[in-house]
Amino acid sequence: MLRSATASAVLALTLASAPFLVAQAQDAGSFAGYWSGEVGSERERVAIGVDLQEDGKGGLDVRLDLPVVHFDRMHVGAAHIEGGALVHPTLPMALRLEDGHLVGTLLGEDEHARLQRGAPAPVAAPVEQVPALPGPRWSTRLGGLVFASPVVSEGIAYVGTTGGTLNAVDTSDGRIVWAVGLGFPMYGAALVEGDAVYVVSDGGYLHRLDGKDGREVWRHALDDGRRPRVLPHPTVFDWDWEAPRPVLADGVVYAGGADGVLHAVDAVTGAPRWSFAGEGRIRHAVAVDPGSVYVAFESGDVHALDRASGQERWRYALGGQAAADLLVHDGKVYASGRNAYLHAIDAASGQRAWRQNFWTSWIDSAPVISDGTLYIGSSDMRRVSAIDPASGRVLWRTDVLGQTWGTPLVLGERVVVGAAAAAPYFLRHEAGLAVLDRRSGALLARLALPEGHGHQWGIAGNVSRSGDTLVAADIEGRLMGFDLPE
Repeated sequence: MLRSATASAVLALTLASAPFLVAQAQDAGSFAGYWSGEVGSERERVAIGVDLQEDGKGGLDVRLDLPVVHFDRMHVGAAHIEGGALVHPTLPMALRLEDGHLVGTLLGEDEHARLQRGAPAPVAAPVEQVPALPGPRWSTRLGGLVFASPVVSEGIAYVGTTGGTLNAVDTSDGRIVWAVGLGFPMYGAALVEGDAVYVVSDGGYLHRLDGKDGREVWRHALDDGRRPRVLPHPTVFDWDWEAPRPVLADGVVYAGGADGVLHAVDAVTGAPRWSFAGEGRIRHAVAVDPGSVYVAFESGDVHALDRASGQERWRYALGGQAAADLLVHDGKVYASGRNAYLHAIDAASGQRAWRQNFWTSWIDSAPVISDGTLYIGSSDMRRVSAIDPASGRVLWRTDVLGQTWGTPLVLGERVVVGAAAAAPYFLRHEAGLAVLDRRSGALLARLALPEGHGHQWGIAGNVSRSGDTLVAADIEGRLMGFDLPE
């Protein structure tokens, strides 16, 4: 009896809702088909194609062609009609039919699309065949993996490894001058100042070493050293492979820890000055100007703190996990994230000056500004980008075939960047070293690095210059010296 009553109720509900379901199906059908055109803002517009196919449930299955990030019929799930607009549960999307076009916002609340039905799919421009750079002049195996950037001072490159050793290497021939076992993995770049070397280890310490022989002068506890770290993996996407580079200003070293606390430490004695606790780990370097220190937490909050006291001045939400070292330049703080945006923040007020979309790509690269142009890498976008720092307008983007996590190195009229790769992975990447024309972005030369043995290989960090030598470290533990490209 109960089963019969329930069945009757379900039938009545189904009949009552049938006109609604038919209307939904008709609405979905009016959106179905292939649409293409452009999406973006005054800062950049890119080609996009959207394939919408009815899913039999009143919704539309969505696939994207987005050459700027190498999407070819990339399946992104189902969208549905809500209030006459096509919306998606996770993808920023609000598209309506208007005069035979599909218009609205797509891939960001600031990004406006106008798409035409049946137009050709956008096609990515082929990567030019360019001269090959010569291989390394020398190569030194350091033991362990190397995600940290080598830092060069007076002909010596300093770099830590996951094997717990900090190495000082002569950049003329690759000879190890000294190496010291700290006993804890190192994922971040060192800071070299005079005869002092500062580095953060996964033991939960900020270390000061003597630059002449690697002797430890002091260590300052950042946290308990038992914080988890998950390295790049094919199906687990923590991809937690960075650590903060210490920053020195006016006798104070600033370094964050995995416990989410920023420490201001006396550079000579290691004694604490002040500390500030935020939400989530600190995996990236702070930026400092005369009055403030700026720090990004894993939560995606950027804080401006008074340098003298550590008191908070303002807070800015990135809207996603912080992904790279901060940069402060000419009154703006630049911060990038894993929500695919580069943010320019007014350093005085903490208000957004602009933000630029990287079209679903993480931005694990920290920017550099040279002669009025901002240069930055990316991740799955595989591109080096040149951006006007005043407006956020994209000047050019160049495909270098691999994940460009490091900060581009500007050398005169050239830009040099290393790239990493991964397999298995949903996009193809190739590890290598690339040289670009800084004005036009033209790819001038490239060195392809051989495929590695693990999930990730190639160059994760920055490329450094030492006289007439470029110095780069690959993930599998080799420090390499290359002749400076002409």
